[in-house]
Amino acid sequence: MHKISKRSVSSLLRNGAVRHRSAAAPISAFNLSAGEVDTKPRWYSVVPTSGISVSSKLINIKSEFPLGIRYESTAAASESSDPPSEKYEYQAEVSRLMDLIVNSLYSNKEVFLRELISNASDALDKLRFLSVTNSELIKDEVDLDIRIQADKDNGIITITDSGIGMTREELVDCLGTIAQSGTAKFLKALKESKDAGADSNLIGQFGVGFYSAFLVSDRVVVSTKSPKSDKQYVWEGEANSSSFTIREETDPVNLLPRGTRLTLHLKHDEKPFAHPERIQRLVKNYSQFVSFPIYTWQEKGFTKEVEVDEDPAEVKKDEQQDVNPEEKKKKTKTVVEKYWDWELTNDTQPIWLRNSKEVSTEEYNDFYKNTFNQYLEPLASSHFTTEGEVEFRSILYVPSVAPYEKDDIANPKTKNIRLYVKRVFISDDFDGELFPRYLSFVKGVVDSNDLPLNVSREILQESRIVRIMKRRLVRKTFEMIRRLSDSEKREDYEKFWDNFGKHIKLGCIEDRDNHKYLGPLLRFFSSQSEEEMISLDEYIQNMKPEQKNIYYIAAESVSSAKNTPFLEKLREKDLEVLFLVDPIDEVAITNLKSYSEKEFVDITKEDLDLGGEKDEVEEKKIKEEFGQTCDWIKKQLGDKVSKVQVSQRLSTSPCVLVSGKFGWSANMERLMKAQAVGNSSSLEFMRGRRIFEINPEHPIIRTLDNAYRNSPNDEEALRAIDLLYDTALVSSGFTPEKPAELGGKIYEMMDMALSGKWGSDRTRINEFQQEAATNPGTAEAEVIEPAEAEIVEPAEAGSQK
Repeated sequence: MHKISKRSVSSLLRNGAVRHRSAAAPISAFNLSAGEVDTKPRWYSVVPTSGISVSSKLINIKSEFPLGIRYESTAAASESSDPPSEKYEYQAEVSRLMDLIVNSLYSNKEVFLRELISNASDALDKLRFLSVTNSELIKDEVDLDIRIQADKDNGIITITDSGIGMTREELVDCLGTIAQSGTAKFLKALKESKDAGADSNLIGQFGVGFYSAFLVSDRVVVSTKSPKSDKQYVWEGEANSSSFTIREETDPVNLLPRGTRLTLHLKHDEKPFAHPERIQRLVKNYSQFVSFPIYTWQEKGFTKEVEVDEDPAEVKKDEQQDVNPEEKKKKTKTVVEKYWDWELTNDTQPIWLRNSKEVSTEEYNDFYKNTFNQYLEPLASSHFTTEGEVEFRSILYVPSVAPYEKDDIANPKTKNIRLYVKRVFISDDFDGELFPRYLSFVKGVVDSNDLPLNVSREILQESRIVRIMKRRLVRKTFEMIRRLSDSEKREDYEKFWDNFGKHIKLGCIEDRDNHKYLGPLLRFFSSQSEEEMISLDEYIQNMKPEQKNIYYIAAESVSSAKNTPFLEKLREKDLEVLFLVDPIDEVAITNLKSYSEKEFVDITKEDLDLGGEKDEVEEKKIKEEFGQTCDWIKKQLGDKVSKVQVSQRLSTSPCVLVSGKFGWSANMERLMKAQAVGNSSSLEFMRGRRIFEINPEHPIIRTLDNAYRNSPNDEEALRAIDLLYDTALVSSGFTPEKPAELGGKIYEMMDMALSGKWGSDRTRINEFQQEAATNPGTAEAEVIEPAEAEIVEPAEAGSQK
């Protein structure tokens, strides 16, 4: 809140606001407490605001001093004494360039305010820098701030700063040439004088950014006063014009002690930008962390008690009851009195500029909630500064919950990363420039003074600097997540994995360069940990001394994985197997290939090596014994399998169907078949060969071995081989191509197994014959022989049979 001395108020009343520009400030904001004197000069934008109501109790000058309105006599006198305006032509082709800027360069019109505030901030920065060696520049002791006033009725926005201002020559040079930057010249002069040791990395005053005013305005007036000059000048230009005018300001009401005032006369369609609340919202979004205070002109209110006129009927009743009026309590009501005042809008300080040791966890959490509109605290945060080739500051967060669209992990366009350049918000709409899409869940801010933006500062240009920034941000993110995984609060990482585990697995597929950072973050169920997920490091710690590989099996669920026949031999040897039950798991592990120099091995593929010592003599003996039986089974199965061999992975099951070393596993084949746009030709190619492995110790296999030796052409034995293959197909995770045919074979075997088990039809036939002989009139004495069961081959699913 700004104060003004009693002497200044007296001067205002005597001179009718001729020499003091604080007339636009709300009288209700003046604090005239006894003993308080404030002689520091203030000035604000003179924009008449309708509906201003000032309480007469606060200060009783409402009738003598209308706020923000000039007297006609003063205005007439100033207009008659104004020197003539000088007309200047823009630099060649400026009109076409302005058309490009207004219609093509900026995709979002609301950034005009960001650009103009950045210019005002640069002017203040430049003044502060130059005042170090020339204190005369700030001898008037005016506050360094930016003030924005909006008149929604007339569609006018005024932006005033108390910065360095411009002389007449600088107006012609800077505002008559596209992309001519006063700050650029300033930096060049510093470089030439070898005096660039201070913080002088300014974005650029009145470069291309100034012309963004014409995105929403059809006329722009710039009134500026430089401490280097005794005169104040006014620049005025219109959209789609090839010229501009410059004149000297002679109206005492509009004189500035120092700085620049931009007055934007908005286009008819853009007048909603002049609403005070919208101005405040844009400032908070784009310029929240500008290092100078930004004030906006806002309507406020305060409550007070006012007396209420009494009802005549009640007054008459009181008179009849002879009630003393002085003793009677007067009725009052609470009303809200409206007034206008300056309000500090960018009151939040950027914590990323502070030392991380000085910022508490509560401050980090509060900043996260306020910046990203979250109600839950983050799981982890990382505050860091990088130096060297690229310098930037950043704070990154891991959210505690996934967004509603948590299944859409392939969308890289999020608004989770807010990019700032010199504390000015640039954009939060990126397409993988700063973060890969698998880390799109990470939220944070990035602030750099030298990012390679395009001329409109809306698009991040691909360059070596951007690649270096991206690499460092990704590494810092991995460090943050790794600290979370190593934390004693195991439930925090379990929550992270439940929400964002698929993102990490996607990283294993897309980002080969960071496999060493992604591997330690993975979590899986296993044959020895079916209730709680384990890391790959924990798996390696539990490995047997002779174990060389990391074993895994991909299945539909943990229940399906733990009951598969592939685990039988590994359970006997107490070898742990990872259960990959998420559809993305197998692809992620396949791309990871190895971890800590341990290869990943799928136990459903051929040539499985379980390690340990082997009895090669015994293996050779068994293969020779069942070699011909394997050839007999292969002949019956034909092209369904590539070969039949003795298995080294079975102990209780008779057989199993394994995949080729380079083909799809059963789980991957199931997933590919489920794809809506799957290609049947590629499915047939990638399915690869299947190998039928038999367990020579199982009774069924020994029975088939005897069948081969005694009756190799027996139809029942051949049908048993077909049924054995179909059963292995299901138990191994594959999908039968003809389920109905498999069902028919199972029903046939059930009929053979159950026939005569609990009696037969012969007993019922004999009873019927005896009854027929005793009572020939009621039934014919016929001998009914049981008909031989007819085997009906079931029709293929989908056929017309």
